[in-house]
This record gives sequence, C-alpha cells and structure tokens, in this order.
Amino acid sequence: MAIKQFIELTRKYVKLSNDHDLARIKCLFASDATYHSDYFGTYRGANAIHTMMTSFFARFPDAHWAVLEYRNIEQNGVEFAFTMTSTDISTSEPVTRFGLERIYFTSDGLIRNITVCKPEE
Repeated sequence: MAIKQFIELTRKYVKLSNDHDLARIKCLFASDATYHSDYFGTYRGANAIHTMMTSFFARFPDAHWAVLEYRNIEQNGVEFAFTMTSTDISTSEPVTRFGLERIYFTSDGLIRNITVCKPEE
C-alpha cells in the first residue's frame, strides 16, 4: 500500500467515528488489533475494541473529533492531534479532550494498533 493511502484510511476512520458508525468502524480493524488510550485503557482484539467503542458512544453520544492535519509516521502509521468534544451523559457535563492519536496499519490496510496519548503537561 502507498503511504498516502494510510492517511486516507485514517481520514475514513475519523469520519466514521464522527458519524458513530460502529459497524463500519469494526470492519477497519484486524482481528488481533490492539487499542490503547491514556483515557480509557488497553483493549486487545477487534471484538474487545468494538465493545469498548459501543460503551464509549453510549456515554458520549454526541462525540466529535476535530483534526487539522494528518502526517505519516514510521511502520505504516499516521499521527494526528485532535480535539474531542461531547457531553458526558453520566454527568450531563460538556467534555473537551485533547490528544495525539497514532494509527498503525497492516500491509493490506487494516488497523493493527491505535494509541491515544494525553497531551504532555
């Protein structure tokens, strides 16, 4: 796969996330993918990641990620800074989170790893 295609796949992932399209998001992951978030923990396997995302969108039903720029990184990866805004349904409070997300792909274009980091303070 060409490096440029990884950015397009990442844009698709963010768009589907903003659309809350969990069925199509799940199809983007390799079955043995891993997901680590400084905010929500570590998940292994596409099914565990899907379960976590289902819970996330239930808690943050209007979640939206704003991304200004995507850039290629090593090992078939793409990195982007984001601002996530939503309402936490458990508290009815608005939430704004900032972070850096790195998505790594298999050679055939499936997500093999996502890492979400809190900004350094």
